[in-house]
Amino acid sequence: MRIAVTLGRRGTPRQHAKQRDYVQALLDAGARPDEIVEIRPGDVLQGSFDGLLLSGGTDVAPERYGQERLPNASLDVDEERDDTEFPLLAGALRDGAPVLGVCRGLQVVNVGLGGTLIQDLPSQNPSEIPHDDAGDDRANRIHPVQVDPDTRLGRIAGVSEIGVNSRHHQAIDRPAAPLVVSAKAPDGTIEAVESVEGPWLVAVQWHPENLRDDEVTRRLFREFVEVAREKSGAGARSDVR
Repeated sequence: MRIAVTLGRRGTPRQHAKQRDYVQALLDAGARPDEIVEIRPGDVLQGSFDGLLLSGGTDVAPERYGQERLPNASLDVDEERDDTEFPLLAGALRDGAPVLGVCRGLQVVNVGLGGTLIQDLPSQNPSEIPHDDAGDDRANRIHPVQVDPDTRLGRIAGVSEIGVNSRHHQAIDRPAAPLVVSAKAPDGTIEAVESVEGPWLVAVQWHPENLRDDEVTRRLFREFVEVAREKSGAGARSDVR
C-alpha cells in the first residue's frame, strides 16, 4: 500500500509539527511509515498510489473556479501547491483511489470536481458561528456540526452531531455535482461532502488530525486506510501522468 499525503511548505518548526499530525493520524489508523509518501508543492510523485490525503493549508486560487480575486478576501494562495495537488486528485478520481480531504483538501475536492468556493466567510457570509479559531489549542472544539445520518460520514460518525475544531476563512459555495453534502454548521456552512457514487471519497472542513483521541476521527482515518489497503490488494494503482 502507498498513501500520498499532500503537505504545505516546511516553514517554521511549529508549522512542520502541524503537518506531522496528518502522518501520525495515518500511523494511528494502521498505516506503516514506509507506506506514507509526503508530497509538497512542486514535488513530482514517482510511481503510483493507493490513497490520497489532501491536507489543510493555503487558499485555492479563485481562478481555478472561474472567479476574480476579491480585494478584501485576505487570500493566501500557493499556485505551485495547486499545480501539484489538482493532478493528484484527478489521478485518484480516474483510477478509483480513495480520497480523504481536510480543510483546504475539501476545497480542492470541490473545485476539482467543478464546484465553487466562498473566498472569505467574514466579509461574504458573516456569522455568529466562529470558523477561524486563532488559539493555540488545535483540538479546541468551537462549534458543532450536524451530520446527515444517511451518508457515509453519518455511518462512520454514528451520531447526528459532533463538536469540531475550525481554522478556515473559506468554504464551499456551490457544491460540485458529483458530491453530496454530509454535514453543516448551525449557520449553514458546508462542513463535509462525499462522493455520491463510485470510489470512497470523504472531505471535511474541520481538522480531524488534531482530534485523534476522538472516536469519530479514529473511525474516519481507519476506514480510509482500510479502503486504501484494499485497493492495494486489488492490483490497479493510481499513477500521476
